[in-house]
Amino acid sequence: MKNVNGKVILVTGGGQGLGAAICRTMAEDGANVIAADVNEKKLESIVKEITDSGGKIKSYSMNVADEKNVQEVIDDVIREFGNIDAVINNAGIDFTKSIEELSFDEWNKEISVNLTGPFNVSKCVYPFMKKNGKGHIVNITSTAAKRAWPNAAAYHASKWGLLGFSHALHSEARKDNIKVTALVAGGMQTPFILERFPEVDPNVLQDPKNVAETIKYVLCQPDATVIPEVMVIPMRETSWP
Repeated sequence: MKNVNGKVILVTGGGQGLGAAICRTMAEDGANVIAADVNEKKLESIVKEITDSGGKIKSYSMNVADEKNVQEVIDDVIREFGNIDAVINNAGIDFTKSIEELSFDEWNKEISVNLTGPFNVSKCVYPFMKKNGKGHIVNITSTAAKRAWPNAAAYHASKWGLLGFSHALHSEARKDNIKVTALVAGGMQTPFILERFPEVDPNVLQDPKNVAETIKYVLCQPDATVIPEVMVIPMRETSWP
């Protein structure tokens, strides 16, 4: 199987959780990792960790909901590295509230980050990948795109929407030799779950490294093969049958 050695891979939400695990996994395999996040302190931490271990990484402060900011970062990366082989749209937020408690601003912010963000990044990188004759866009969605539970209307809407966007872009981008994959992730041992739901037993969740390894597997498929969707869930999690 191929590897990602020498590939330029942009990871949004790369400062912590799954994003940081993706950065580590790609760097360990020799990729030039571009970590983008709104949290600059988290970025500093993952950059130091990977640099100290001999990996190659550069960070950018980026708000995926700001299309101008996204375009600036994409342009800077291409100017410096001459290429972007893959984008991992991982940045995401959630307000765990009922529809009665959820504000209009919170709804708009969640949709802007979780759904419009991947659109912004994909749209900005698409012309370059098309011109280059290849590329890969991986959108991190969730089992929340397959079923629903209370107090997560905005999150479900964003992730169902992202899954639909991924499949639509997959069908559209194939003509330009651009691969698109939706990665449906189950619960992980990350701050996204553990800090918001401290009652959850970490042992029923999966190590984010396992999901990151699956993303690497997707990226390493032969040129003539694409995986449009893949689901990765922990053995003991109950949010998915």
